[in-house]
Amino acid sequence: MASLVVPHAALVSARRVAGAFGQLTGVEVDADELLAGRATMLGLSPKGRVSAGGATHLMLSRDGWCALTLSRAEDVDAVPALLSCDTVGDDPWPAVHRWAAENDSADVTERARLLGLPAAALGETPAGPPRRYPFGAATIPRDPAGLLVADLSSMWAGPLCGQLLARAGATVVKVESAARPDGARSGPAAFFNWMNAGKLSYAADFDEPAGLKALLSAADIVIESSRPAALARRGLGPTDVAPRDGRVWLRITGHGTDGERANWVAFGDDAAVSGCLIGGSVESPTFCGDAIADPLTGLQAALTVAESLRDGGGELIEMSMSAVAATYAELPYLGETDCAAMPQLDAPAAALGADNAAVEQLLGLASC
Repeated sequence: MASLVVPHAALVSARRVAGAFGQLTGVEVDADELLAGRATMLGLSPKGRVSAGGATHLMLSRDGWCALTLSRAEDVDAVPALLSCDTVGDDPWPAVHRWAAENDSADVTERARLLGLPAAALGETPAGPPRRYPFGAATIPRDPAGLLVADLSSMWAGPLCGQLLARAGATVVKVESAARPDGARSGPAAFFNWMNAGKLSYAADFDEPAGLKALLSAADIVIESSRPAALARRGLGPTDVAPRDGRVWLRITGHGTDGERANWVAFGDDAAVSGCLIGGSVESPTFCGDAIADPLTGLQAALTVAESLRDGGGELIEMSMSAVAATYAELPYLGETDCAAMPQLDAPAAALGADNAAVEQLLGLASC
């Protein structure tokens, strides 16, 4: 069984968050499983300055450490433009490392971000709690059981939040673009099932979003992880749908919504570097855990949503993965510990669009 090394203080704090979620919802959550489950399922192990999943590298620039993630085909295709060269060969990493060593970390991350690449400078993001803004009228205190959740998120942090709410009795509708589904569908099936089993699958056309807008209007909870402008351009932002008393709208981003940060792309490992949640030291950092900012953010998001419902809802919640990582990085150092746990997989996730008719019937849109 693969074992991950994680900061002991972070694991202890994650267990507390899981316990608090359990107290509010009656659902027992194993924080060790959330942090180590993917690595255990897939046999991933720490690799020092290469992430457990292999897609993110820590690189020494001219003035400090930075990270770059090349997890998607389009990321790899962008490397020649990043390096201002014609070709980099089958393995782009040696050339990327040489280029980073010749530049300051701010220049490395700025150029990468201009190309839409997930990048981070070590420790660039300060710690910060979830931001909670008034958003419509509150209601009486509620728990997630029986509520309708529209989960527009993808990959890990948002889907994990949706999964925990589903375990707490919510009806969770996983929304994906028929043209561009959740990228996790193209990865290992076991991981996608772990995050999305028990959710209804709704395939939507984001360019003709009448049905999706009806779903958002009916939802008690909305989870999204797009860059803020992406939904607003299609008239699907939080102020574009019909209000609903007590609704909680959760927005998970890589680096927050302030200024240019709103457009920065992030994955779990580079977001952790941005927040300085690392192994080793700032002088000689290594990766800790497996995309650790993702499960920490998803768990914290689920607790924050449950707390908002307890308080009556009516809130827009913004969570930044890098700020969550920085919050954990600020905990007193208690050494590192091994973390390993095998998730219990009860059923596969639904096929894309398998539940469209059921969702439309739920919304009263089905023809009779």
